[in-house]
Amino acid sequence: MSDPLLRLNNIEVLYDDVILVLRGLSLEVGEGRIAALLGSNGAGKTTTLKAISGLLHVEDGEVTDGTIVFDGEEIQGTDAHRIVEKGIFQVLEGRRVFEHLTVRENLVAGAYTRRDRKGAEADLGKVFHYFPALADRRGQIAGHLSGGEQQMLALGRALMASPRMMLLEEPSLGLAPVLVESIFEIIARINREEGTTVLLVEQNARLALSLADYGYVMEGGRVVLEGTAAELRANEDVKEFYLGLGEAGRRSYRDVKHYRRRKRWLS
Repeated sequence: MSDPLLRLNNIEVLYDDVILVLRGLSLEVGEGRIAALLGSNGAGKTTTLKAISGLLHVEDGEVTDGTIVFDGEEIQGTDAHRIVEKGIFQVLEGRRVFEHLTVRENLVAGAYTRRDRKGAEADLGKVFHYFPALADRRGQIAGHLSGGEQQMLALGRALMASPRMMLLEEPSLGLAPVLVESIFEIIARINREEGTTVLLVEQNARLALSLADYGYVMEGGRVVLEGTAAELRANEDVKEFYLGLGEAGRRSYRDVKHYRRRKRWLS
């Protein structure tokens, strides 16, 4: 991939000065593309997103080696609000809306780093275009919204930052299938219509690979497999452990011995 918007080069992340979570992780995301980051719990996916967005320090983590390059500039160790200003916005797992604020107040909070207040006000219309349900509830307290509406609000708040890239963590979590389908259709529209680059962490591998252009599989803090979404969907190991199409997949990939998965991919 030539001149990707985001490039991670041999990243290592350490927590509490002793726990090594990312072990030489490298990946790239092209501008205007959607990349999926797959892996079992504990593989390091969330840590990867927090390393990019500058949120590691909240949990006493730090990038101890390697570089994170966004639009040609190294950003590892940069404060989170500066990273938002550079054009990266992370939508955290579990939505994390401001429950005691209204829908409109939540959206306005997403634009806190912007200096073009008139432009930010105009972008409210863009958010309501993508999420009509939020327009109908703009004066409602966010804590009273349904889970699906809160996920829409979290995505809308990210759009208010006018990001070049969104980091999405488990957007399908806790939602009914019909809502998940709607949310992912909107993510695809935002990518297509706004040109927003997306790095997606999602346990539903089938759904993630239906949306993404490219994908990475993580194990033990590093990438063990990568390829186009079509290549990963056709890969026998991905079918078995993540898409539920192999012998082990008839149970659950979580039931498969971790060492067996690592032995096959790392051989």
